Amino acid sequence: MTRNIFVLGLDEGNLDQLRNIPGTDDCVFHGLLSEEELVSGEQVALGELLDKAERQLADFDGTVDAIIGYWDFPTSSMVPILCRRHGLRSASLDAVVTCEHKYWSRLRQQEVIDEYPRFGLVNLADAEPPDGVRYPMWIKPVKAYSSELAFHVHDADEFAAAVAEAREGIDRIGKPFQQVMDFLDPPDEIAAIGGQACIAEEAVTGSQVTVEGYSTGEYTHVYGVIDSHTYPDSSSFLRYQYPSSLPASVQRRLADISIQVIDHIGLTDVAFNIEYFWDADSDTIRLLEINPRHSQSHARLFTEVDGVPNHQCTLRLALGEDPDLPHRQGPHRLAAKWFLRRFADGVVRRVPTEQEIADLEARHPGCHVEVGVEEGERLSAKNGEDSYSYVLAMVHVGADDERELTERYERCVEELPFEIEDVDTSGR
Repeated sequence: MTRNIFVLGLDEGNLDQLRNIPGTDDCVFHGLLSEEELVSGEQVALGELLDKAERQLADFDGTVDAIIGYWDFPTSSMVPILCRRHGLRSASLDAVVTCEHKYWSRLRQQEVIDEYPRFGLVNLADAEPPDGVRYPMWIKPVKAYSSELAFHVHDADEFAAAVAEAREGIDRIGKPFQQVMDFLDPPDEIAAIGGQACIAEEAVTGSQVTVEGYSTGEYTHVYGVIDSHTYPDSSSFLRYQYPSSLPASVQRRLADISIQVIDHIGLTDVAFNIEYFWDADSDTIRLLEINPRHSQSHARLFTEVDGVPNHQCTLRLALGEDPDLPHRQGPHRLAAKWFLRRFADGVVRRVPTEQEIADLEARHPGCHVEVGVEEGERLSAKNGEDSYSYVLAMVHVGADDERELTERYERCVEELPFEIEDVDTSGR
């Protein structure tokens, strides 16, 4: 009997990974809305997206056995809404939004752990930081895509400039996020600030890592820790690497903290990832943010090292099955997702062709390349980039040690024929 799995924003790369999950011979994966509709720089029209998804589901001639997703908002919030309407298994919307609302999440975290930075609400009508939060700090909307409208500020002038820019752009995600909150009955303190607010948090330093896990409702399990390496003297990511090189004792502490927080919030029937900083000098852990979904960016890492993608956890939870993720059964001891970046604006004049990429991957087994730009595109016009660099390609590499991991990546980069024309940015 066929099981029909609807995936919000399904893309070809992740479809290949989903099909690699054992026991899915009877599963047919259907895209529900497009990636472009769900992951774009345009104003999010949540009501329209939900209506369109419902029409697609209603027009389908067959059973709807699961609805899953792996993208950030609005996908992360649409999954529980759609699942509730169709009687399917998922996390509760209340728990998902508690995780995604940065201030609400901090309030719940501080009820059970101490590993978080000083934080406070930002008055967007004022230019004063919240009491007790010291420079340097980050100013962030309570909900945003990636690093959108996130500002690292060091003094009062930078704080005022950040608040002015946040005030100008907060509606793009804040309004649709408020629509999601309108489905809920949050505590009075959260209802009063809603989804169009900002939080200030003291900046923390150290090694950035991501903890991946899931909760079945009966137990919570952490199945992996991934290191995030940045370019020298930059906050831009160079690579994600799995498994983590952190001391085993630190990884156990990260797992314990994650389980405490997830259980306290009541996030169940879903995979999650939690970002942290660990400062080796002070042996201090600080929780950065909780994402109530697994990270599709890490799917190939788990395939290379453990034998199957982390998509398996989300899929099996949605079907009411044990996630049962294998451990160290993949072809390599290490895996990394590298970000080939350019640190100056430009116009893309040439990208590698599909045949060139296929030939490169054949020459370098264990390597997989995803081009992130198109010919004729101006880099600074791309959505979802940080403020400092532009991703040209993602290069996935498996290896048996870190030296081999680096050497394989560098050989791939040498053979990728990108041509970028410099542009004059002085008049911007």
